[in-house]
Amino acid sequence: MRAARLTAWRQPLRIEDLPDPACPPDGVVLEVLACGICRSDWHAWTGADPDVSLPHVPGHEFCGVVLEAGPEVTRWRAGDRVIAPFILACGRCPDCQAGNQTICATQAVPGFTCDGAFAERIAVVRADANLTALPEGMDPALAAALGCRVTTAWHALTGRAGLRPGEWLGIWGAGGIGLAALMLGRAMGARVAVADVVAEKLEMARALGAEAVIDARGDDPAGAMRAATGGGAHVALEALGFAVTAENALKSLRKLGRMVQVGMPAGDHARIELPWDALYSGQLAVYGTRGMPAHRYPALLEFIAATGLDLSPIIARRVALSDVSAELALFDAAAPPGVAVITDFTR
Repeated sequence: MRAARLTAWRQPLRIEDLPDPACPPDGVVLEVLACGICRSDWHAWTGADPDVSLPHVPGHEFCGVVLEAGPEVTRWRAGDRVIAPFILACGRCPDCQAGNQTICATQAVPGFTCDGAFAERIAVVRADANLTALPEGMDPALAAALGCRVTTAWHALTGRAGLRPGEWLGIWGAGGIGLAALMLGRAMGARVAVADVVAEKLEMARALGAEAVIDARGDDPAGAMRAATGGGAHVALEALGFAVTAENALKSLRKLGRMVQVGMPAGDHARIELPWDALYSGQLAVYGTRGMPAHRYPALLEFIAATGLDLSPIIARRVALSDVSAELALFDAAAPPGVAVITDFTR
């Protein structure tokens, strides 16, 4: 199979012919239909993620067609089109049984702890506990985005911060996560403000329905967010994993507000100082989140169908496997608006 392989930090991925993956007894082998290119992949590319060792095939936002199912698999067979979350939980431990698969102690994470989907095929363990059927007619490129950006935003808003209709949602960072949160938040009946430092991203956020956009290059972006939301956001979503955006998110809240940390703090940003006086005086709550439990896929898909929400505008570029290195390098600066998805694995 063709795969884009990381062999040295910050160097172009090598397009190689690798052996097809073996089918796990409890898993499947998928022909990859689409795979997103995410900031988390950039963390792996730079060497900032301690789970990644070289050589390695990145890629964690994917969907595909089942080519082979292991003998222990009961729910899936060859020809099924499926989506996979990027956290593959065991489904049996106490945390999984309580519905908290994202904290499973033995989780497998394609693209990080094992080879991912920057490849024509991928082995997916624990298929019965994790896979979800690809909805009929859904664009594979969009389904791939559901594997991380949309699902992570959905769980952050509904499973962690508890966003309610009529509340102000303040989003810090208008990348893939931020845009997904914007569209989901609006569909949930929230009012949305978005902050970023890139004018084109703010323009895209406004086009997608943000009531207010804040240029975070100003002197007091948190104050600008509080002013735009009539006293502060009820929920602030940090979507980058940077110290400055985490601090601004916390300071942009109204009293009794909730902040949810979605951006991945890694490398130089693994340790972040926060204004705890703001948390104390505002009686704020701070939530961490990572991914979405597989069992929540049906609720998300039902919500998308019931609201008629069209998430396709977040897809800005459909690229080939050989384009991955250039896309990853864009995250070193301000990547262009929208997300890139690999849809061509032949070149």
